[in-house]
Amino acid sequence: MDVQHNIAESPADSRLAAPADPDVPGATFHDISTRILHTIETVIDGKPEAARLALTVLLAQGHLLLEDVPGVGKTLLAKSLARTIDCTVNRIQFTPDLLPSDVTGVSIFNQDSRRFEFRPGPVFANIVIGDEINRASAKTQSSLLECMEEHQVTVDGHTHTLGEPFMVVATQNPIEMEGTYPLPEAQRDRFMARISMGYPDADAEAAMLETHQSVSPLETIRPVASVADIAGMMRQVRGVYVSPAVKDYTVAIGRATREHPRLRLGASPRSLLQLLRAAKAGAALEGRDFVLPDDIAATADAVLAHRLLLDRKATSAGDTASGIVHDVLSRVPVAREVHRR
Repeated sequence: MDVQHNIAESPADSRLAAPADPDVPGATFHDISTRILHTIETVIDGKPEAARLALTVLLAQGHLLLEDVPGVGKTLLAKSLARTIDCTVNRIQFTPDLLPSDVTGVSIFNQDSRRFEFRPGPVFANIVIGDEINRASAKTQSSLLECMEEHQVTVDGHTHTLGEPFMVVATQNPIEMEGTYPLPEAQRDRFMARISMGYPDADAEAAMLETHQSVSPLETIRPVASVADIAGMMRQVRGVYVSPAVKDYTVAIGRATREHPRLRLGASPRSLLQLLRAAKAGAALEGRDFVLPDDIAATADAVLAHRLLLDRKATSAGDTASGIVHDVLSRVPVAREVHRR
């Protein structure tokens, strides 16, 4: 097991009031989030959407799954996000022989006190980077279920509370690749959003070859936000207004996935809650204190697609979960009168 300690990140918005930044008096939500995104983009070339979605998930108090082929920057994005915030960060390298106790911790008998003492595992941090999570067995993967949902760990009948904020950023390779285990549906449903990095464009790849030669850009990253900054921004995101019409629109999207003829598993109630939270964070990043239907639509693919299961006909026809999400969005009527409180 490989565990590393570093530092982590914060959010963005203009019209919302914001917690003070330790270096810039009176820094706003927009100021801090802009610095976070700019810092990440100095490391991840040509992927501003991925950086913004990662920040959105953090502010919405969710967990993030980065899924793609090896070598496209999944772990680099996770580390960049973590290093922008001055908080505790642990990294876990998932391998087939990793045990649940290697993640959550273990009770060890102390000969002097004649008592068992709990030794916390690497999951006890503000940001936990799980590298190649689907290379571990289903039993080890499931050790994160309680942590991600309830922000606590139960070992030998004793419950230990995790610190706040708490976020898991996990990377995984496509399940078709050698040495991988598919994530259980319950585990995938705990991740608020999934990002597929994709290959960079030619210009971004050329810039990477130029700037990443002599030194890793991660070494230049310094924290631009504190835990208090992030906690304050999260409180502001929770206060973003959602009209009854937008809530009805969200429910309609979820029900449409459950009734879709090409799906055998649609969006869960948990996924709709997380979709709304992500939309609130997205609205805050845009400088608004209310959610628009566009905020729901903008995050629907990232929040819903990885939870949907296609039936055999859809799979053999080459359909994708993302394609079905866009099909649902095109069919569900858009909410009206979203500004009224």
